[in-house]
Amino acid sequence: MNRLALVDCNNFFCSCERVFNPALQGKPVVVLSNNDGCIISRSEEAKALGIPMGAPLHEQQQVIRKHDVQVFSSNYTLYGDMSARVMSILREEVPAIEVYSIDEAFLALPLNFDEPMARTLRAKVLQWTGIPVCIGIASTKLLAKLANRHAKKNKLLTGGVFDLSHYWDPDGILADTPTEGLWGVGKNLALRLSKMGIRSALDFQHADPAAIRKSMGVVGERMLRELNGIACLELEEVPPDRKGVMASRSFGSPVESLEELEEALANHVARASEKIRRFGLLATGMEVFLQTNRFNRNEPQYSRGTRVTLDRPTHSTADLMSAARGLLHRIYRAGYRYKKTGIQLTDLVHEEEYQPSLFDQINPGKIDVDKIVDEINRRLGDRKNPVVTRASQGTERASGGSKGWMMKAERHSPHYTTDWNQLPEARAQD
Repeated sequence: MNRLALVDCNNFFCSCERVFNPALQGKPVVVLSNNDGCIISRSEEAKALGIPMGAPLHEQQQVIRKHDVQVFSSNYTLYGDMSARVMSILREEVPAIEVYSIDEAFLALPLNFDEPMARTLRAKVLQWTGIPVCIGIASTKLLAKLANRHAKKNKLLTGGVFDLSHYWDPDGILADTPTEGLWGVGKNLALRLSKMGIRSALDFQHADPAAIRKSMGVVGERMLRELNGIACLELEEVPPDRKGVMASRSFGSPVESLEELEEALANHVARASEKIRRFGLLATGMEVFLQTNRFNRNEPQYSRGTRVTLDRPTHSTADLMSAARGLLHRIYRAGYRYKKTGIQLTDLVHEEEYQPSLFDQINPGKIDVDKIVDEINRRLGDRKNPVVTRASQGTERASGGSKGWMMKAERHSPHYTTDWNQLPEARAQD
C-alpha cells in the first residue's frame, strides 16, 4: 500500500519570526499582509485571544494593546529562505517530495517508514531550523491532509504526528471531521453537500458515487475515491509548467504622477523577468493594468488594462521594461489617485523549445547583462532586495529613501539569513 505524509509548518510566518527572536516564545505574535493591512499569520497565543485570520489590523488595535501582541510586517525573503531549509531536510529523508506551498510538502514514504521515524523527522526539522511542524500519514493525499489536521488540532494527544492508516478507529476521525474540514471543500461546497445529507467526512466516504459525480463532477468523484483510500492525486515532484507570471503590489500611499507609476512598474518587470529567466522561460505576451482604490467611494474611480503580443519571445529585462512602459502610457489618465499597477507575462515558452525566425538577429558573442546581474544579486543580495538594479527602478531604494508606491512595512524584521549586513550577532559575556 502506498503511504504519503503531509508535513505542515505550524503558524509558519510567526514561527520564522521566533527563530531569531527567542523573546517571542510564549507571547502572542501576528504577521501582516502587504502594506500592513490584514493579519495573515497568528501564533497559538494570538489565536487564543480570539484574533481572527484575515482581520484588518486597525480592528484589532484594542486587543493588541491590551495583551501586548507582537506585530510584524511580512518578511517574505526570510520566510522563503526558511522554507527552502525545511524542504531540503525533508528531501534528504524520503525518496520523493512535492512542495505544495511555502509551508507544506507531501512526502512519498518508504515502506519501512513508521510513526517513530516521523517523530524523529519532526524533531530534526525543529532542531536544524527552529520551525515546528506537524505530520499526517495516510494512503492518499486527501487522507494525509485530514491526518495532518488531526495531528495539529490535537497536538497534546498526538505529539504533532498522526498515522491515520494505522489508527484503530479511522471512522471515528472521519465522523468528527466536518466536510468543510476536508481539503478542497469550501463553505459553498459544504453547503451543497449538506443539502445532500453529507455533513461529515464519513458521510462523504459512504456517499453514492453517481450522486457525487452528478453534483460535483470528476473532481468530486476523485475526492470520494481518495477518501476511500484510492489514490487519484499523484505526487508532483516537478511543478507543472507556468502559463504566466504576474508581479503586482498595492502602493503604500496613492500615486498620481506618471513618473512614479513608471518606476513602480519597472520594479515589477524586473522581478517578473528574473523569475522567468530562473525557470528557463520566455514571454510571448504581456499585460499591464492600472487601478484606483475601489474601496474608496469618495474618489473618482478608474481601472484599465491592456496587452500586447511581443515581436519575439524574450526574457530580457530591458526589452520587457520598454514594452511595459509603452502599455502604461497607453492606459494612464491624469487626475486619478492610483492604488495599484502590475504586469503579467503571458504565453510562456521554454527557451529550448523556441524556434527563432529567419529575421531574428542572433549574436552569440553578445554579453548577457541579465545573466550577470542575476548572478550578482544571487550572491550578494536576494530576489526581493537586489543589490544591482536599473536606473528606471529608482535611485532611492539603496539609500533607504521612501517612495509613495513602495509598500508599507513599518514592522519589518531583519533579513537574518540572506543579507550579510543583517546577520544576527552573538556576544559572549565574561
